[in-house]
Amino acid sequence: MAKPSLPQGTRDFGPDTVRKRNYIFNTIRSVFELYGFEPLETPAMENLDTLMGKYGEEGDKLIFKIINNGLDNIDKEKQAREDFEKVLQGKNVKGITERALKYDLTIPFARYVAMNHGQLTFPFKRYQIQPVWRADRPQKGRYREFYQCDADVVGSNSLLNEIEIILMIDQVYSNLSKHFGENENNRINISINNRKIWTGIAELCGCRDKIVEITVALDKYDKIGIDGVKEELIQKGFNEEQTHTIFSCLFPDTSFYTTYDDDYLNELGLTKDEKNLAVTLYGYNKDLYAIITCLLWNFKEHKIEIGTSGVKEIMKIIFPFCMDNYLLQSSFINLDSTLARGLNYYTGTIIEVKPPPAVKIGSIGGGGRYDDLTGLFGVPNIPGVGISFGVDRIYDVMEELKFFPGEVHTGTQVLFFNLGETESKAAFTIMQQLRNSNIRCELYHETVKFDKQFKYAEKKNIPYTLIIGSKEIAEKTCVVKDIRNGEQQTIPVSKLADFAFI
Repeated sequence: MAKPSLPQGTRDFGPDTVRKRNYIFNTIRSVFELYGFEPLETPAMENLDTLMGKYGEEGDKLIFKIINNGLDNIDKEKQAREDFEKVLQGKNVKGITERALKYDLTIPFARYVAMNHGQLTFPFKRYQIQPVWRADRPQKGRYREFYQCDADVVGSNSLLNEIEIILMIDQVYSNLSKHFGENENNRINISINNRKIWTGIAELCGCRDKIVEITVALDKYDKIGIDGVKEELIQKGFNEEQTHTIFSCLFPDTSFYTTYDDDYLNELGLTKDEKNLAVTLYGYNKDLYAIITCLLWNFKEHKIEIGTSGVKEIMKIIFPFCMDNYLLQSSFINLDSTLARGLNYYTGTIIEVKPPPAVKIGSIGGGGRYDDLTGLFGVPNIPGVGISFGVDRIYDVMEELKFFPGEVHTGTQVLFFNLGETESKAAFTIMQQLRNSNIRCELYHETVKFDKQFKYAEKKNIPYTLIIGSKEIAEKTCVVKDIRNGEQQTIPVSKLADFAFI
């Protein structure tokens, strides 16, 4: 008999883990609903043509395809062999596979909106908490089956949605643990960028048709650094001048940190609010000031309007956090000029969420704006923006930092000892009364020595034991013991529901 095992990249979850995961799910769900999002679910599998071509070349390779039924039919053997040969050549053949497990929740959501747009009220705000699957190489923080928690708004161009998403991210982590944001080292990093900036940079170096190649290379910046990205770009056909142009936009020289006066800011074509923001940034965040003015200067010099538009959208999003006292409790917001999430469907804002620097696990969430995602399914002009929380990585972060609150670990609150048939009947009646008061309790399943029942409570982290013997039945009392500190007291049964079992 084969030894039981799990597929690589998947996991079982025991009771303690499930409680912690449910704590994360419920916290995120409550914030989603607080911001007006409605629940939605889509099937585990989608038609293959719904998914393919939506995630870029790298993403398409990670789609879990489902082999069709009936391939063992002897009458279809010849055709099956021919189709498998095409699969080995990297082609998708409907005779072999027509369906796949969903790679994320965004594309299935776009498909849902395209199919149901006539019945939806726009803007439509939905959240979705379901598993997704990717044929990735398993490693720390990276699994083949994992949950995503998505929230998207479709049918609105307003950048207010991006501002609300940032506030929502911050509130999720504030609600998950008071320790997020407790000091600078425990803050969540919310990085933003804009796809239009990348389009502008690509146009600036004369290769607008190669924006995907640029963003795929830059998406690896954190892993391979500047030299690695330059080498990859050159391998993709970019020359030295083009790579220099790209990096001079991303990494401003020292002059952009020091150049500051009214004439300079006026030359950049800033509105009154944008100018006030630039003045504020110069005073307390010169890195952000330099990258914004560097990009604006380069785009203005070469009349790259789409790039300028992207920078100004970023300024509008960060404005309330810098100027209107929209305080972030658990996180900080940062413009990351290298952020270039490689997905093909983002057209505006790009968002990436990273844990406190002590945890080396990569991003724990991300999202962005897609102005025509449903156009992929024949329903154009429905803009949207969304965010995805990576629950499995959030769990790993909270576990590593020991940020889960103590009450999450508690299942049963009270264990009723079993002292015999008569006593257990009395205990059972009282136990049901406590359950009606939402106190989680259970009766030990058989009459055994106290020591064994105490050990059961200790192993299950049940904080209280409750003893009802013949004396207690006669006196209508019970003995309650807190096994964490050994304190014991006798309580009238009539007052038991009011006792704080915490």
